[in-house]
Amino acid sequence: MKNYTITVNGTAYAVTVEEGASSVPAVQAPAKPAAAKPAAAPAAAPAKSAGAGSVKVEAGAAGKVLKIEKKIGDAVKKGDAVVVIESMKMEIPCVAPEDGTVASIDVNPGDACDAGTVLATLN
Repeated sequence: MKNYTITVNGTAYAVTVEEGASSVPAVQAPAKPAAAKPAAAPAAAPAKSAGAGSVKVEAGAAGKVLKIEKKIGDAVKKGDAVVVIESMKMEIPCVAPEDGTVASIDVNPGDACDAGTVLATLN
């Protein structure tokens, strides 16, 4: 048997899973949560230098990061695409608001983002 703690909408449930259990399902009331342990933070992506620069490149709409056009250290001109997001099946380039150098890329392809999320920073 293996024990797991599953949190659904802020309520923790203690769950026991038995391998090779009979075909008759057992239904039990949710266990009262003990002091819930905070979940471990997801591992940070390898090339992130979150917030390293002073100029922010932000998402213009909610969507999903489709691709990263520039890498840390690349020189960019005002209007150059740094990150491309996908929203409602459209590709939306998130561009450099001014000339500079990419200081950090704060997202990875596949990440979800909201409008205004900082995707990258420039110096």
